[in-house]
Amino acid sequence: MLVWKAGFGNHLIEAQAGSLNLARLSRNADIEKRILAQRPKGLHLIVDTSRNILILKNGEHILRESVVSTGSGNILEEPGGRRKWVFDTPRGEFQVQYKVRNPVWIKPDWAFIEEGKAIPEDSADRVEEGVLGEYALGIGNGYFIHGTLYKRMLGRNITHGCVRVDDEDLKFVYQAVTIGTPVYIF
Repeated sequence: MLVWKAGFGNHLIEAQAGSLNLARLSRNADIEKRILAQRPKGLHLIVDTSRNILILKNGEHILRESVVSTGSGNILEEPGGRRKWVFDTPRGEFQVQYKVRNPVWIKPDWAFIEEGKAIPEDSADRVEEGVLGEYALGIGNGYFIHGTLYKRMLGRNITHGCVRVDDEDLKFVYQAVTIGTPVYIF
């Protein structure tokens, strides 16, 4: 009799678990619908920093996929320890804030410290032309998606935080995107 009750009890539990599974499947379908509704619908850029890939998509359609270089994660500390920089590519949701042809790099303090040089007093000594390629997309806070002189280094985490792209791929992306195009970096 005890075995029968245990068997009946197990059977009841199995029946209850089955209805719970149906409820769970229904709930999962609802979650999946909500996730799908969050997908970007128009033109957008995705940067995968672990694989060093940039993807230009229109909805789910891939328009261009490029090998890029992203932040090294290296840390630079100013002599005397007053300031410290971590060279990571920022993660999150951004947007193209501006587009620049033939961008000029205004070297920040860390660039001089990294080279073992004194930080210049004259701002004109900070200007360096031709190192960012022909195109740049500003995504805010001093970060850019830009060209590179170091094409053989693409695919590696070597930058100071910007996303470096091959000239041909960047030209395609530059011509396709507009101000406000979403950029998702993870």
